[in-house]
Amino acid sequence: MRRVLLCGWVLALSCGCAAGGGDEGRAPGAPTGVTARAGSATSVHVMWNAVPADPPVGAYEVYRGATKVGEVPGSAHMLDVVRLAPSTAHVFTVRARDGDGRLGPPSREVRATTPAAGPADTSAPTRPDTVTGRAAGSRAVQLSWSASSDDREVVSYDVYQGGTRIHSVGGGQTATVVTGLRPGTRYSFTVRARDAADNLSSAGAAVRVTTPPGGDAGRDTAPGDLRVTTHRAPDGAYYLDLSWMAPRVDGVVTEYGIQLDGAAATSLAWGGTPPHGRATYSFYAGREKGATHRVRLRARLPDGSWGAYSAERTVTTGADG
Repeated sequence: MRRVLLCGWVLALSCGCAAGGGDEGRAPGAPTGVTARAGSATSVHVMWNAVPADPPVGAYEVYRGATKVGEVPGSAHMLDVVRLAPSTAHVFTVRARDGDGRLGPPSREVRATTPAAGPADTSAPTRPDTVTGRAAGSRAVQLSWSASSDDREVVSYDVYQGGTRIHSVGGGQTATVVTGLRPGTRYSFTVRARDAADNLSSAGAAVRVTTPPGGDAGRDTAPGDLRVTTHRAPDGAYYLDLSWMAPRVDGVVTEYGIQLDGAAATSLAWGGTPPHGRATYSFYAGREKGATHRVRLRARLPDGSWGAYSAERTVTTGADG
C-alpha cells in the first residue's frame, strides 16, 4: 500500500499485495476527526474518530497543550475536560494507546475558547420532547427530537444509551445518527439539554429501537449525491472526477474507500480539515477513450467501521469531451 498526499487527500493506492507482518509491533496511528467545543464557561467537550489498530486501541489520552487532562477506554471517543478557566483559548490533542502500551502520535491540534462566566444560573433547560428513533441499518440508529428552551441558551444536547452518555451535539442540532451498534439488538436512548452553566434538563421520553439482523450498514451512512464525470489531461490520459456529500453521521468523516468496476481502487484519507458540504476528488483512469467504468464509494464512520456504499454511477471516458 503506497500513500501519497494530494491536495489535502492522503491517497492509498491498492496494490493487490498480501498483507504482511510489517505492521506488527507498530503503535496506533493519530486519531482523526478531532473536534472541541466549549460546553460551558469551565468545560470543553472533545470528540474524535476511532483508530483502527492491531492490537486494538486500549485507551485514548487527551491533552491540553502538553498536559494530559484525561483518559478514556478504547471503546469511548469523547471526553468532557472540566475545571477550565473562563474566557480562555484552549488547545487539545488526542493520542491512542494500544493494549500493549504503545502510544501513538498526537492528533492535529484543535482549539476551543470558553465563554465568560455569566451571572449565576441555576435554571435548567426544558427537556427535549418528541424524541423519535428508527434503525438506519443493522449498526446505526437515526434519532431526532424537538428543541429545548432555556432562559439564556441551550449549548448542547447529550445522547444517552441506557444510563451512559454516548454522544453530544451542538445546541442548534436536533438530530443525529448513532453508529457502532450491534445487529439484531434492542436499544434505549434518551436526550438531555445542557446550558452554558452546565445545568442539565431532565431526560426526554426514552425511545426504543431494535436494529435488524445482518450486515447492512444502512443507507443513512452512505455518501450522498455521488456525481462522476471524466476529463482528458494535456498528456492524453483520462481522469474520473468524483464529487459527493458526506454522510450525516455523528462526528467527522475523514476517510473514504472508492470502488472501481467492483474492486477496491483507492482509499482516501483527508490530510487536513474535511470540507463542509460537497467533497471532490479526481483519479487516473487510463488512456483508452470510450472505456466504461462503474464507480461507488463509502465512508469510514467515526466509530471506525465502514458505512454503506453510495449509489453506483457509470461513466465513459471521453464522453465529456
